[in-house]
This record gives sequence, structure tokens and C-alpha cells, in this order.
Amino acid sequence: MYASGKYSSRGPALIPRMKTKHRIYYIALFSVVLLGLIATGMFQFWPHSIESSAEWTLEKGSVHDAPLIRLPASSPIPERGDLSCRMHTCFDVYRCGYNPKNKIKVYIYPLQRFVDEFGVPISSTGLSREYNDLLSAISDSDFYTDDVTRACLFIPSIDVLNQNSLRIRETAQALAMLPRWDKGMNHLLFNMLPGGPPDYNTALDVPRDRALLAGGGFSTWTYRQGYDVSIPVYSPLSADVMLPERQPGPRRYFILSSQTAIHREYRAELERLKEENGEALLLLDKCSNLSQGAASARKRCYKGQVYDYPQILQESSFCVVLRGARLGQAALSDVLQAGCVPVILADSYILPFSEVLDWKRASVVIPEEKLSEMYTILKSIPHRQVEEMQRQAHWFWEAYFSSMKAIGLTTLQIINDRIYPYAARTYEQWNNPPVVKWSSVNSPLFLPLIPPRAPGFTAVVLTYDRVESLFRVITEISKVPSLAKLLVVWNNQNKSPPEESLWPKVGVPLKVVRTKENKLSNRFFPYDEIETEAVLAIDDDIIMLTSDELQFGYEVWREFPDRLVGYPGRLHLWDHEMGKWKYESEWTNEVSMVLTGAAFYHKYFNYLYTYKMPGDIKNWVDAHMNCEDIAMNFLVANITGKAPIKVTPRKKFKCPECTAIDGLSLDQTHMVERSECINKFASVFGTMPLKVVEHRADPVLYKDDFPEKLKSFPNIGSL
Repeated sequence: MYASGKYSSRGPALIPRMKTKHRIYYIALFSVVLLGLIATGMFQFWPHSIESSAEWTLEKGSVHDAPLIRLPASSPIPERGDLSCRMHTCFDVYRCGYNPKNKIKVYIYPLQRFVDEFGVPISSTGLSREYNDLLSAISDSDFYTDDVTRACLFIPSIDVLNQNSLRIRETAQALAMLPRWDKGMNHLLFNMLPGGPPDYNTALDVPRDRALLAGGGFSTWTYRQGYDVSIPVYSPLSADVMLPERQPGPRRYFILSSQTAIHREYRAELERLKEENGEALLLLDKCSNLSQGAASARKRCYKGQVYDYPQILQESSFCVVLRGARLGQAALSDVLQAGCVPVILADSYILPFSEVLDWKRASVVIPEEKLSEMYTILKSIPHRQVEEMQRQAHWFWEAYFSSMKAIGLTTLQIINDRIYPYAARTYEQWNNPPVVKWSSVNSPLFLPLIPPRAPGFTAVVLTYDRVESLFRVITEISKVPSLAKLLVVWNNQNKSPPEESLWPKVGVPLKVVRTKENKLSNRFFPYDEIETEAVLAIDDDIIMLTSDELQFGYEVWREFPDRLVGYPGRLHLWDHEMGKWKYESEWTNEVSMVLTGAAFYHKYFNYLYTYKMPGDIKNWVDAHMNCEDIAMNFLVANITGKAPIKVTPRKKFKCPECTAIDGLSLDQTHMVERSECINKFASVFGTMPLKVVEHRADPVLYKDDFPEKLKSFPNIGSL
């Protein structure tokens, strides 16, 4: 039925004969191919090696069930360690590759028990509780992978935390036997107690080739900057003792020394300081009348009086941390936990995580030769700074020292930041404690790094009835090149604004908005007329600012669009006698607020101020007709966790003609009310979000003896 005139009689006849003859052959061939495809697919999803299927976990068996590996005496020993190693020479970053989460993958070797040819273990302690906690934390983290082919970093399950428990040669041989060792490339070792008697080397003595070392006692001689990671010496008391929360502030003792194994020369110097300064310094030692053991480790004595340790550390503002046989001391962790500012005397010591942590904010480092001057040095630190350091010290412990998990994951994050620098944590993320934020509000960090200059800014002038002064302000502001619009908020319901013909002639749109009620908060309302991102809030009596000062302020805001950038600077202080916050307007080197009588900010904060201000702060401001600028400073600092920026050196801003009747700021009760505002707002926010800085932005060359035409902002006002 398929035949046609196009085919010969032979063609159609051959087709059925082929199917009949080779049917069994084709079926068999098809079956073989199908089975091959299935097997290939299964192989693709099957573990590629024994290593990758051995996920690290103690649930699969105890340490005693781990396989026993015997080390022949002739096993190779790694090189001592290359002091010239850096990430670009001894670390294969290409193994890490690209991944959307910018996370390195860490593989932990399966547990094994290494013994020498006589069956003697390489370690007298085996797997310590601390190292077990460390490996468990890593295996539970986002860094961990059980697929060795995906790993960027390898961590041996060989515990080298305490060199005292190790047989150096045999431990090195065990490392060299690891299947992926490759001269230590991309391997990480954790060690907290390096060296041994008599010299106590400051780095692990185990030969380790090119392996990275997370060490707890590095000196400047052994630390490979940008390669090794300096970690703290973990204090077991962190897990066993929970200290009550202690607010920063003055303590019973000014200086406390609690270490027991202090060199006799240092102890003699401390005793001399004790004689000179009396009760301000408490010098503790081990208790000779107590039996040795865990209980005695938590006690300290002075002239027969027994103190609980580490609880006594909370009773001092400063706590001495002296070097012992090793540079790294567990006492540092105890001191931080207590919120006591550590006074570190250990020359050449690389402080823990100093690659990312700013220790100047949490400690005082004094050269050992200046131990005799310690009291004088510490007395020169202002009370407010001591409180900030106490707060920062406790937060360092909480975030980075409190557990083996915190230490391990911080170490991996530092290495991760080196490999993916474009996704690394910022200085603020590493060093600023989390601030209280509202769950319904997001930080305005969606802003571009530097907003474009073209849109300019909108000047919002709050006024009541000072028409002459208002017109002078408008005239001066109109000279600023980046001014896009002028918005006058007329806050007087009993008097109409001047006629249009009387207003100054300016080259930008000028809009007058009449308010329904006389409220200071009207200046921060998100008016539809504000079309630019940048807003300049300015009072109607700020007539001294030049166009260069205003233009420069706008340029600074463009570089810091999430901050308040202003001219009049103010400070908040803690009054120890009164036990509350105090508003300070004296000229000092420190600033924690810039007044919105002349300040740039993002219009986003108008929305937050009007609709998201916590508690009754907005009503408080309107009822007291004061402190709207302080409230805005609290708002911005709480949302961003950042300090304001004061620009230019000028400190006087009010017009000379303005009298005390005209100027609210000249009222005698003004300062008292503003101190009350700070305490009220801190209570509502539940924290003190204001940040104190010693910083001011000035134009380059503005004071240099150069021709005016070379200066971008030549007309910068004086004090």
C-alpha cells in the first residue's frame, strides 16, 4: 500500500525484511544505551569521593569511634612556615570562585585518631571541649560544606589549640598526611596557647607549611599581616559565669589588677602605684589560704580579704592586662566581659581581630616602660570617653569573645572579607554596636553614594513675622549656585505674609506656605513643594552665612546624604552629680548635634519626623515650642547610627539686631528646657543614639595663603 511509481520494486520490499531480521538487535542496543544514560545520571548525583560523604559531626560517632591512623616514623614533615606568605602568594583564591552569596565554603576533615608507630597519641588531650565547640559552630554555619570539591578553606579536625598538649613532630606529620594538604595551601589552624618553656614562642611551633594560622598570642615578629588572624585566648569563665549587666559610669575602684602570674618587677611597680594612690587602685593576687582547684581559680585576695573573680572586675573603671609568659592572656576576655576598660601593657602584642576592630575605642594601650605613669595617663581621659569605652569593651566581648563560636565565625568572616572585598563588612559594621531601630522603618541607605549636583537643594525657611530679617536671608540664599527652590513656611496665623511685590527678586521659584497652627514641627513637614532630595532647613535670622559656606555645606551633604550636615554644633554630656543628660552649647572640640537652624538633610527624614517619630516627642516639641532640632538629631542618629557633620569654623550665627524678645534661643530658661528635652527623648527612644565626634569639614586651601581664584570656596566665614 506504500508503493508508488517513485520507488523501484526492490526498495519497499527491503524495509520489512530489515525490521524483522534486526528487531532483537535494535531492542538490545536501545536497552544498553538507556541503562548507560541512567547510570551516568546516577553517577553525576553520587558523591565523588569518600571525603565528601564524610560530613563532620559528632552525632555519627564519638571520638573513640574515629578511625585510628598510624604515623610511620619516616612520614614527611611540613616546612617550618613561610613568614613571607600573603593572601596573593600562599592562598589559592581561585579555588573560592564566585558565588552569589559571597561566602567562602569551609570543609572540616573527618575525625581521626593519629598515633605514632608505637601507638602513642600525638596529643595528650585528644579533642578538647573548646575545639569541639569551634568545629560544631562552623559545621552549623553558612560557611560549611560537606563537599570537598566545593571547599575554599580546609580545617583539620586535629586540635592544636594548646601547644602544651601536643607532640610537635608527630602533629606536623599528621597534618602532612591530610589528603588535601598540598603544603598547607588554603588550610586554617586554630591555636590559642603557642610556644612552650623556656622561650614561649609567640606562634605555634608545629611546622605548618603555608597554612593560615589563627593565633592567640602573635607578636609583630611572628604575625603575617593580612594573612594570619590574631584571635583572643578564650576564657572558660565566659561559659561558666554570667555577670549581671552593669551600666557604664564611675566604679568603686579606678584601677584594678587581678592577674596572679605577674612578673615580680611589674608587681613591685604596681605596689608602688598602690602606695601612691591608695584606695583608687586595688591590687589582687592569688589566695594562699585556699586549696588549689576550680574554686580557688575564681577567687582573688588582698591582705586576707577574699574577692569573687571575675565579679570584682565590674567594680573598677580600668583593669590592668599585663603580659605573662605568653603575650595573649585570657584575662583580657574576662575584663571585657565585665565592661572594664582594659589597660594593656604587652609590647609588640597584636591585639585580637585588630585587622577589623578599632581597639582605641575600647582599651588603653601603654608601653611596658611607662607602667609607672599609668595612673596619670588614665586620669587624663574624660569621664564621657571612659563610659563610651566601657560600653564598647563589653560589646566587643559579647560580639567577638564570648564563645568559641563567636571566635571561630569572626575569624572566618575576616578571611571572607579578604577574598570578597567588594562585599566586605564596613568599619561601622565591625565596630558600632547595633542601635535601636523601628521594625517599620528602613535605613535610608538606598541613597546613591554621591547624589548628582544638578537637582540642587530646596531651602525651607521657617518664619513668624520678622520680615526684614527674612528678606535678608532670602537674598543671601539666592546667591548659592545649587539653590533650586525657596520655600517659606509662614507660621503666623494672625498676620498675613507680605504682598508678592514686596518680596526680594530671586532667580529660583519662591513659594510661601501658610500653616494652620504655630508649631515648630511645621518646618519638617514633607511638603509637596519639596522636589529635591536635599533640604536646607534655615531660620529667618541666620543672615551671616555666605553663599560659599552654604554651597560648601551642600557639597559635603552630597558625600554624606544620610547624615545631618550643618553649621551650629552642640554637645550632650552626662552630668554625674545630677545623674542625667545635659545640653551643652559651649565651644568645644566635640559635636554630637548640629542645629537645624542651618542644616542640610535628606527629605526622607521629613516623612520620618512627621509620621514615624516614636512616642509623644512631636507633641512635646510643639507644646514646649522648643527642641525640634534636637528631636531631628535623635531621629537621624537612631536610624543611621552615625554622627552629624559640622561644616566650616563659624560659631556665631544670629543677627546682631535681634533682641532677646525676638530670639527664642536667648530666653533664660532655654538651656534648662533643652536639657530636659534630651532626657525626655532618650527615655522615649530607650537609648542614647547621639554620637560624639571630634570632626569638622572645611574646604581645602580655605586658610592657605593662595590667590583667591585658586580656591573653590574663598568666602568662608571666621568664628
